Amino acid sequence: MPAQMPERRFPARLPIAAMLLTAVLALPVAAQQSARLPDIGSSAAAVLSPAQQREYGAMTLSQLRYYGYTLEDPLLQSWLQGLARRLGPASDDPKQPYTLFMMRDRQINAFATLGGYIGVNAGLVLAANREDEVAAVLSHEIAHVTQKHVLRGVEQAQRDRVPILLAMLGAIAVAQHGGGNSSDDATMAALMSAQGLMAQRQIDYTRGNEAEADRIGIRTLARAGYDPTAMAAFFERLQSVVRENQGRESAPDYLRTHPVTTSRISEARDRAGQIAAEQPRFAPATQVDTSGNPLLPATLRIGSLAAVGAGNEFPWAKERLRVLSADTPIAAVREYGRMARAGALDDDERYGQALARLLDGQAAQAAADLQALLDAHPGDTWLELALGQAEARAGKVAAADARFDALLARMPRSPEVALTYATVLNERGTRAAGQRAQDILRPLLPVAADDPVFQQAFARASEMAGDPVRAGEAYAEAAYLNGRAEQALVQLDTLRKRDDVDYYARSRIDARIAAITPVVLELRREGIRDEDLGRQ
Repeated sequence: MPAQMPERRFPARLPIAAMLLTAVLALPVAAQQSARLPDIGSSAAAVLSPAQQREYGAMTLSQLRYYGYTLEDPLLQSWLQGLARRLGPASDDPKQPYTLFMMRDRQINAFATLGGYIGVNAGLVLAANREDEVAAVLSHEIAHVTQKHVLRGVEQAQRDRVPILLAMLGAIAVAQHGGGNSSDDATMAALMSAQGLMAQRQIDYTRGNEAEADRIGIRTLARAGYDPTAMAAFFERLQSVVRENQGRESAPDYLRTHPVTTSRISEARDRAGQIAAEQPRFAPATQVDTSGNPLLPATLRIGSLAAVGAGNEFPWAKERLRVLSADTPIAAVREYGRMARAGALDDDERYGQALARLLDGQAAQAAADLQALLDAHPGDTWLELALGQAEARAGKVAAADARFDALLARMPRSPEVALTYATVLNERGTRAAGQRAQDILRPLLPVAADDPVFQQAFARASEMAGDPVRAGEAYAEAAYLNGRAEQALVQLDTLRKRDDVDYYARSRIDARIAAITPVVLELRREGIRDEDLGRQ
């Protein structure tokens, strides 16, 4: 199961200087689809090196984790990153690495930022009918990266930064001239006006690049073996959502940053038609009832959900995401209750219902539900992992261990199997369980070092196993990956002073301190301090 997410920390009101800084630094993100520029003579590549782009992308992800916006789950991450491994090599820049991450927000949205970091909202996956549609959106975002739209947005932002900053400062000066309590409201209004200016610039950038991202994205989609018509189909459905919900709900966030017009949909469909004619194996999806999807209008009919089978994880991923993005486990249980009253649940929806019951403390019922599903889908990893967890929490420890041991023997290098089993072992709180969890996780250290869920699990296992130095290192790394760089530095500095730290551990700790210190110094220079450390 995913690690416990940190409580969201939203300041009641940011200081004016901090808001100015935030607004100015937000320009590169807001301008991620800048006006199209020719490759010849463009200075975009000189703005930031590839390594710097990756650093900024990683920093963005860590800050999103800090405020609890991301959804960290080994199975979902494995599925999402699998899409990246399939789409990336099929893109116009096969060597560009991509890091995909899930946002727990149920608004329909996705975005690309520097370094190939791409965020996907839970709502987008829940609104999709098949994996091809999720891949269509991702291929579009990947095109923004390969065509350097994101990087060119940074270049444009550098030119815009001073005039926009001066305009903001002038507006604030005028607003505060009146004095009194009303100045705060006037200042906020001035800031909102400046943000409106940046939003308008974003719309301008989007209009210049969306067609290119669509065209190249559809080509990437087809190269990767997905249905090239999926992009037009998904955009058309978004328009239907807006029409059905007109006057009741606002438009999906994705449409605000990626305006969809009838002509754009037609162009995407025509382009996909040309590719499909060359690759006739792609066929339109059949029409089915979507009344069970609370994100879509009850009257809307869309393409059918592919049957769950070998190599098709999307139905499981969608329902797992529905459960983990719910406000509480009981809310997820009730959601499936509403779906069941509207019609019989499919196997993938029954999996989600069982998972919701498991998280709600109904382990025995969940185990029974999952066993029935596993009988219908023998050997399915997602079902096996959930059933192992349910058995462990229902008191069937021997059966759970046997199941996990068999999975490890079958997939010894699977992060999702190792992390799920380690989480089950960590829940026992014994030294033997900690040592076993350590043994399972240690082989993944070289490949999972940047995963906060892994670091948290390894830290807890090491702590239970009586290895405080390894536990301290992993806890510090988890803090760093979750946007707590200053806290990580304090933890490492305290750890290196222990008497039981050997030469090799001290070398590792010193290296991490040297790497993290510049990050902390830069944050301090910008006036950003760890809130929790400040209260100590």
